[in-house]
Amino acid sequence: MGKVKSFFVKIGRWFKNHAPTRRRIIQIYSALLFNANIKGLFGKGDNIIYHGGTKNLCAPGLNCYSCPGAVAACPLGALQNSLMASDRTTPYFILGILGVLGLMLGRTICGFLCPVGLGQELLYKIKTPKLKKSRYTRILSYFKYVLLVVFVIAIPLIYSTVPAFCKYICPAGTSASVLQLANGNNADLYGMLGFLFSWKFLLLIAFIVLSVFIFRFFCRFICPLGAIYGFFNKIALIGVKLDEKKCIDCGLCVQTCKMDIRKVGDHECINCGECIRVCPTQAISWKGSKIFLPKSEISKPVSVTADTEGQEEVKPLTAILASGTAAETAGTVKVTATSDVCQEVTIESKGETCYPDGEKAENASTATVTSAEKKFKKRAFWLEFTAWALAAAVLITALVYYNFFAPTDVTAVYKEGDRCPDFTLERVFDTDGAYDNDGNKIEKFSMLENRGTVTVLNYWYTDCGPCIAELPGFNRVKEEFGDDVTMIAIHARDMTSNAVIQGFLDERSNIDSVTGEVTYWKNYSIMFALDTNTYKMLGGKSTYPMTVIIDKSGVISFVKQGSLTEDLLRTKVLEALNG
Repeated sequence: MGKVKSFFVKIGRWFKNHAPTRRRIIQIYSALLFNANIKGLFGKGDNIIYHGGTKNLCAPGLNCYSCPGAVAACPLGALQNSLMASDRTTPYFILGILGVLGLMLGRTICGFLCPVGLGQELLYKIKTPKLKKSRYTRILSYFKYVLLVVFVIAIPLIYSTVPAFCKYICPAGTSASVLQLANGNNADLYGMLGFLFSWKFLLLIAFIVLSVFIFRFFCRFICPLGAIYGFFNKIALIGVKLDEKKCIDCGLCVQTCKMDIRKVGDHECINCGECIRVCPTQAISWKGSKIFLPKSEISKPVSVTADTEGQEEVKPLTAILASGTAAETAGTVKVTATSDVCQEVTIESKGETCYPDGEKAENASTATVTSAEKKFKKRAFWLEFTAWALAAAVLITALVYYNFFAPTDVTAVYKEGDRCPDFTLERVFDTDGAYDNDGNKIEKFSMLENRGTVTVLNYWYTDCGPCIAELPGFNRVKEEFGDDVTMIAIHARDMTSNAVIQGFLDERSNIDSVTGEVTYWKNYSIMFALDTNTYKMLGGKSTYPMTVIIDKSGVISFVKQGSLTEDLLRTKVLEALNG
């Protein structure tokens, strides 16, 4: 019986020693809450990506809009999209969101609410030699501000169809693509892979590997969202703060921190709170609530370990009084670093041991918990219990709603062999293909009125490399078959403004590899129109390009997700004409 009891005691001790911290629990909670659409990881067609109302809101951390599990938008992606549309309106909405989040939390979002930060910290737990921070990593930490200016602000403003950071760098978006490709239901997407995906996939692998050896590699050197929140760190309502009256300049906070901070709460601080646990004088505390966040774990007498190297140093001591005020007193603090980088702090003052709360040893040993303290602790317990209960209820509700009850944008998906439903495209862009034989401008396209001819629908958007690469071939096929085929390039909805799309069509050109002739897209025979809700209705899987061919009788004869070669297009059009 004793052995059994001992066994369970050991098990209990193991769980206690390995229990996640509150911060880790909040990180996991946030990752689940903002990626509650778990069915998207296993779904197909319209069930891959959630497009409901909450996608109009931004998650606080870096969380890609295109992730199969995401239920909110990414603030960084939203900022780039709003800057691309800034020729029409100032992006007050997204700037306001970033301002509110920054003023409330600053980089506490990085430390507690960002799924990408959680992933990096878990990777760093893998036991390998680690690269310690230094003045070189401190210099490199400013690189993310360069990326913010160039890729997030300048390029989207100058080239109004390129969300550069999302397109060329962001690992969150690449992870979303990998998750979709790993789903067996989406095997037809492999044909869309090209150089850009290969580049971003290699970047993702590099970020993963480097995060094993370098603490939060992406956050420290790459992430522009962290750079934005860093501007708000000193004035944010929630975060860590330093009481300079209590600080004795021992340096343990900076030495313990794995980020590239110079002092507590600066623009590189993610407000994780680790420095609170090692401060020998309790000079570091939380701004905001003191109820749900950990207090200093320094015991009496003071003895602290820190992962650092250094020399013995003697500095003046500021004794901390119980009232919270500070007074200079004769004494020293002795900081000693041993060969195994274990640092010990001993506070001495006139032969007596000085405690962080200002009490003497005899007072500390005889201190009793007053009724007021008991009442406070009881109230704090119930407040904390209520907060966690409400948080759990919110998470459970979100998981149930998004996976079982969340509505989809369409109620039916039409496949090959089905009769194509009648639909109307309200916006037709001004190109040569938008004029009939009498020279009249076509303002709308009606599928019902187009019965009797073969119709080719190609879904694309201005920032899609594979889309742009294949459209010249579609134009050649259209010119080959003439009026026997109606060919429409349908731009994705809500991607960018109509003015940007029209400008793209006016300026885009391609050079014939044989004749060297330059052809502008505004002179294409293809009709260019804006989508309404036809993409998902015809089986779109939130990836582009997609081609749908409808025969003379109105039956869908061919559907292709991903790029389509000119030869295969010609073959399928002939089959539809002869069928």
